[in-house]
Amino acid sequence: MADAGRQSFTDKASSAMKPDSQKSFTEQMGDHVKGTSDSIASSLQPQSEKSTSQQVGDTFSGNSNENQESMMDKAKNAFGMK
Repeated sequence: MADAGRQSFTDKASSAMKPDSQKSFTEQMGDHVKGTSDSIASSLQPQSEKSTSQQVGDTFSGNSNENQESMMDKAKNAFGMK
């Protein structure tokens, strides 16, 4: 379960599994806004205040904010979905 004010894990997963080429412009913009908002929330929330599941989710989604590609993006690239 995601912490309050954070994007749910199921929302992240469903968004990541649909190739950008199959998304409308509105969907792509919505994903971008949600992802940016979640990244900002991740940066503002101290690690010590995050639930264990949120820490795991942030690690998996690449929200460590080190400008590295997330595991989800790596998987999408591997399958040619990006």
